Amino acid sequence: MIQALGYLGFGSADLEDWSSFATGILGMQAVERGNTSRAFRMDDRSQRLVIDRDLPAGQRYIGWELEDEAALAALAARLERAGVAVTREPASLADRRAVRALISFHDPIGNRLEAFHGAETSEKAFQPGRSISGFRTGPLGMGHIVVTVENIDVGMRFYRDVLGFGLSDYMERPFGAAFFHVNPRQHSFAMIETGTNGMHHFMVELCSLDDVGQGYDVAQGDGPQSNLVSATLGRHTNDWMTSFYLRTPAGFQIEYGWGGRAIDPANWTPQKMDEGPSLWGHERAWLPEEKRAEARAMRVAAGAAGRRRQLQVLEGTYALTPGTCAWWDSAMSMQG
Repeated sequence: MIQALGYLGFGSADLEDWSSFATGILGMQAVERGNTSRAFRMDDRSQRLVIDRDLPAGQRYIGWELEDEAALAALAARLERAGVAVTREPASLADRRAVRALISFHDPIGNRLEAFHGAETSEKAFQPGRSISGFRTGPLGMGHIVVTVENIDVGMRFYRDVLGFGLSDYMERPFGAAFFHVNPRQHSFAMIETGTNGMHHFMVELCSLDDVGQGYDVAQGDGPQSNLVSATLGRHTNDWMTSFYLRTPAGFQIEYGWGGRAIDPANWTPQKMDEGPSLWGHERAWLPEEKRAEARAMRVAAGAAGRRRQLQVLEGTYALTPGTCAWWDSAMSMQG
């Protein structure tokens, strides 16, 4: 079935703004795609993000990756049995998406979804737009995407029961949300119940915490693209990501993070998140003041209760700190 989030495309006429944003702030690499679109690399793939002037503003497509042609055909058949209209897209569109073959369909929320196999890779090494250590992608995919919905239950039935996504966790306060996995990334897709169907954010994960901290400085800097931060630096309770959020030229948000949690999908039990979405930080400018106050109170309660999460690090990016902390050693022995 579906293995990863492969690519994203958004409609926007602001190609130049997107180019400077994606390269100078996010650190992606621009790829020449003519006068009507801009494409951006994050790794060895020919493209991960596409901004299309011919696509109306506010429209988007979400590309989900499968292993091969047989898996793509099986998904198409499964969707059609469920009453979902499927379009087998021509080779010309596959070429524009830089994949071997793809189908398209819509979820009940109105999002255009594309499923593909055979993503094109580049022989040239990835060249970041600013000095970063790189993006954590590979089998985990591009990152995750979060959409807003009128009703989570409608989306739940489609993504869990039809597409076969695994439910990772869900919460009811300070807002309703559901998170889904398709691989060991704790979630590749999520829905936030806001009363309207739309785009909330997508997440890219960096290989170094310093990449995120330096990106935080850049996003707050001077110039035409300044004061872009929409949620302050913080750490999530479910995927343990340390991140901040920033506004894109299209108005939706991007989460810029490090240290995401890996799970075992075969042995995962969905959990209700009673602690709220963040252990600390993530002051959300987009929330109504009443909900912001509720989220803030939940973070304060998490701190008062001493909630902690393990750091998730990549091999070679850490060194064990010498010395001991008597209180920590005692706490860990009590948990054991």
